[in-house]
Amino acid sequence: MSIKTTPFDIVEWLDSDETIQEYFRQVMQDGDASEITAALGHIARARGMAQVAKDAGLGGKSLYKALSANAQPRFDTILKVTRALGLELTV
Repeated sequence: MSIKTTPFDIVEWLDSDETIQEYFRQVMQDGDASEITAALGHIARARGMAQVAKDAGLGGKSLYKALSANAQPRFDTILKVTRALGLELTV
């Protein structure tokens, strides 16, 4: 008997505003810059990259590139994306 597995994709679990906000809050609290960028990418995928890019005033390719692995997006890009996602950066 073999066990079938599927790759875990956090995007499948980001199905409500509350879940997304808590996920982002945890990453902001415990994560480093690359983890925060990755989390924004996950949330953008859950919300729809094309719509997030439009709301952020970015091109689709630019958004994918900014939120890709090992990317180092400018802070103004992070602000645009967080605002487009309805998230806040707080202290």
